[in-house]
Amino acid sequence: MASPSRRVRRGWGWAAGILLVVVALVVSWIVVPILTSSPAGSSGQALDVEGFPMTVTATGDDGRERTLRAVFASGENRDLSALVAGDRIVVSGSGYDPSTGIYVAVCKVPDTPDQRPGPCLGGVPGTEEDGDINEGAIEYAVSNWINDDWAWRLFGARSFDDRQAGEFTAYIEIPSSADDNVDCTQVRCGLYTRNDHTALENRVQDLYLPVAFDE
Repeated sequence: MASPSRRVRRGWGWAAGILLVVVALVVSWIVVPILTSSPAGSSGQALDVEGFPMTVTATGDDGRERTLRAVFASGENRDLSALVAGDRIVVSGSGYDPSTGIYVAVCKVPDTPDQRPGPCLGGVPGTEEDGDINEGAIEYAVSNWINDDWAWRLFGARSFDDRQAGEFTAYIEIPSSADDNVDCTQVRCGLYTRNDHTALENRVQDLYLPVAFDE
């Protein structure tokens, strides 16, 4: 008959084994999509967008028609040609692929469509544990992260509003026009959606609305 101390050690061994299995499953849930991600082509949007539209639509190489929209939270009837730090903009999209997360931020327009947009003002959201964002919560930030996977939502990602329609809402507070990485008074910038770190080299969800700042 096993002694009490041996039974305790055996119990801790089983607990440790189960914990390792759970950790391995979580890690694989996070890492596998990153390692298996592959380029899916272009978003179909030309880099030279005329004027400062509040809505753009393009059909990507994956066959999805995506629409990106922006409105001022204040209800002001103006465009994105004279932004000032502190402006709050509600960004929405439809037709996006919910199986891949996206970042929403003001970024430098790349020189060619195959390049990743950026750098972005204020950077892109980090992956430090931040807790789940409550459904319906409105939290303005210089960038938003949309990702439906439960693991990434633990790190501060917002979920899609409607997976089937690929709809999301982001709440952007415009930062200063320049930081250590990019100066949007010297280069072309746009309010962008782009795939998150799980598919960094996939350009199919790169849509943008041109922006300029009131100097």
